[in-house]
Amino acid sequence: MILKKRILVAPLNWGLGHATRCIPIINALLKNNYIPVIASDGIALELLKKEFPDLIAVELPSYGITYAKKGKWFKLKIISNSPKVVKAIKREKQATKQIIETYDIDGIISDNRLGVCSKTVPSVFITHQLQVLSGNTTWISTKIHQKFIKKFNECWVPDNVNEPNLSGKLGHVNFLEIPLKYIGPISRFKKLEVEKEYDIMALLSGPEPQRTLLEEKLLTLLENYNGNVLFVKGLVEDQQTTVHKGSMTIYNYMTSEQLELALNQSDFVISRSGYTTIMDLAKLNKKAFFIPTPGQFEQEYLAKKLDEQKLVPTATQDTFTMEMLEKIDDYKGLAELDYELNYKKLFSLFKGK
Repeated sequence: MILKKRILVAPLNWGLGHATRCIPIINALLKNNYIPVIASDGIALELLKKEFPDLIAVELPSYGITYAKKGKWFKLKIISNSPKVVKAIKREKQATKQIIETYDIDGIISDNRLGVCSKTVPSVFITHQLQVLSGNTTWISTKIHQKFIKKFNECWVPDNVNEPNLSGKLGHVNFLEIPLKYIGPISRFKKLEVEKEYDIMALLSGPEPQRTLLEEKLLTLLENYNGNVLFVKGLVEDQQTTVHKGSMTIYNYMTSEQLELALNQSDFVISRSGYTTIMDLAKLNKKAFFIPTPGQFEQEYLAKKLDEQKLVPTATQDTFTMEMLEKIDDYKGLAELDYELNYKKLFSLFKGK
């Protein structure tokens, strides 16, 4: 009898993007006869527990990262959080060692959790940020990030290696000292042939307080919109709630199955320009309008890149108005990139132990 290998899957709790893009990875592990063990914290952990109630789920130390209320203070806020993050990474390493021993872990897949790696079992790091944009300190933030990546056995980048690609200069560098595998854009969703139900879908996520600030602004702007609006707050709570305000339907959160249907039923989407959101919308060939998180260089870069390519229009959180949505008609929208991912081959790293 061949015992199934246990693989620890640990996404960063920074909004919901890292957790949601791990869903197809977890499903692929199950399909290929592995036993995933989930580890994270906060809403990322809660989301995955709801998606996979039968899997072991372990809580990791929180990084405790919050955003500044003003984008111009974003970098300063991140720097002030650094000592807390360093301590969390140390606790994370200790927790990972304990999890490996307790659950007999055979391999690790960490999505941007810097301390979830091991010298005793094969460890993979998932990221679309081989370069970490931070303005005039990009060189040092990139160097620090790559130093952590090099502690893993492999790095998987969810993008195409060549053009066309979605991540641009974020996910493409000339050299990295560990094996680099481009696994193509990944998404938990599929394109469905369904009738349109919503003119606009507002899909929120991301750390506070910026998630709430955008929620408040969009709720006010969309309240009197002449069309059907679906508003998903991105708050993963114990119970799902639904509120109807005129032609607007408001959910605190949706399951993957609900989101897949709702996105397919929506004419276009207003959202952050987080990379996972971009991969999901590309998979569904959707039109969108992006409002990047203020001060987050990565989201601002991706939004600007897609705007310049005439794919998706963008505006800052402060300047966004409903009239700007008219620009969507002049943009192409996102399209799926052809990529066939062989998960059995990808997971071969874990066969060795």
